[in-house]
Amino acid sequence: MRRAWPLWILPILVLSLAVAASQQRSPRHDRAQISANSWDELLESMNRMHRAVTSLEPSGSADDDFAKLMLPHHQAAIDMAKVELLHGEDPQMRRLAQEIIADQQSEIELMQLWLKRSHAH
Repeated sequence: MRRAWPLWILPILVLSLAVAASQQRSPRHDRAQISANSWDELLESMNRMHRAVTSLEPSGSADDDFAKLMLPHHQAAIDMAKVELLHGEDPQMRRLAQEIIADQQSEIELMQLWLKRSHAH
């Protein structure tokens, strides 16, 4: 004789199947979401740079202005490279992002040091 399943098991089974189905996303959907997230993060990096640059006033010194305007530009490059490291897959682009971070950070430190020294005089 075959044993019948209790009726209360049916809603649990349906709910379990629904949860499992919702957790299975296609790689294409995941890639599209990652791409959208990384695009938003990249744009936010650019927007932060724009806000920083437009908040500056001319100093009267071409050297100071160059350094002060380059600082947010370089920071944006670092921020964008970090987005690439979080979301990018291509080994060459990831390696480039790592180099950008190292190079731009070094240049930021150099410009900050130069600005500090130039204002000490």
